[in-house]
Amino acid sequence: MKKSMIYLMLIIITAFGLQSCSEEVAEAKNMEQIYKEEGVPVKIKTVKKDFFEKDLTFNAVLTGKIETSSYASIDERIEKVNVKVGDYVQKDQILVTFPIDNPAAQYHQAKVAFENSEATYNRYKNLFETGGISKQDLDNVKTQYEVSNANWDAVKTMIKVKAPISGYVTKVAVRESENVKKEALLFTIGDLSKLKAKVNISETEIDDIKVGDKATAVWNGKEVTGKVIEIDLAMNPRTQSFTSVLEFDNSEKEVKAGVTANITIISKSDSETITIERKNTFVENDKNYIYKLNGDKAEKSEVKLGKSKGLYIEILEGLNDNEKLIVEGQLLLSNNSKVKVIK
Repeated sequence: MKKSMIYLMLIIITAFGLQSCSEEVAEAKNMEQIYKEEGVPVKIKTVKKDFFEKDLTFNAVLTGKIETSSYASIDERIEKVNVKVGDYVQKDQILVTFPIDNPAAQYHQAKVAFENSEATYNRYKNLFETGGISKQDLDNVKTQYEVSNANWDAVKTMIKVKAPISGYVTKVAVRESENVKKEALLFTIGDLSKLKAKVNISETEIDDIKVGDKATAVWNGKEVTGKVIEIDLAMNPRTQSFTSVLEFDNSEKEVKAGVTANITIISKSDSETITIERKNTFVENDKNYIYKLNGDKAEKSEVKLGKSKGLYIEILEGLNDNEKLIVEGQLLLSNNSKVKVIK
């Protein structure tokens, strides 16, 4: 009796299983038939040409566009420091002074020699104007005067160090009463209205960048805009890269010199091109393809890819302006599949 019940249950289960399988097969055939008759449901997008932009990011130190430093000309004690970091100074403003009694400078001797030669030159000019001496005599005295004047200027520059350019003091390397050696750094001045940065471009990216490309630099949440102004034509064999110089407008002086900023170069294509999402391409036998709409059929088209940016990629060949790209339903397609466009 028990065996009979078990056989009966197996027969019922098997029957239900066979029925379920036949329903699934029928359903599959029905969907296949529907796709064949009405078309595979797809969504499309009309492609338009536009300029392709690619962002390249780097970290680089920002410096003043024009930056210069001054160094000690003698071994001596600093007598006076007239500036601090951040001060704006004018060209030829005296920033650091040394004692005038330093033997190496010969300050007093140079001053006396200049004053004497100046007085002699002025006297000889008066004599020449009244016909008392020849032009040759005046020229000889003038030469002595110019030499003395040059020596006096050199001594003054040695003792009273002036700003070589107008700009902001970005570094003061000495303090008052400090003894320094000859050629020791005294201070650095930079024109911070414009900043510059140098970045190293890899061999794979060098063709993406050109002079004039826009760029941004961000430091502490502050952003300045600029552009690429120079690109090396030869690779540096040591770094295996190409050096590019960028310039940024910092007229508001919000970004400091000497800081490390996040640099972004915005590479833009020279001409308009087609750009699509990478997910709408697929690979077969090492070739790239897309599906595009041709009447009521899906046309499989080989494409040549270009630059990429995030999810997007440039199409150089195989897809033209105003053509309709299939963007959904591609997995159910083959070449010349009938399609039904849905909104």
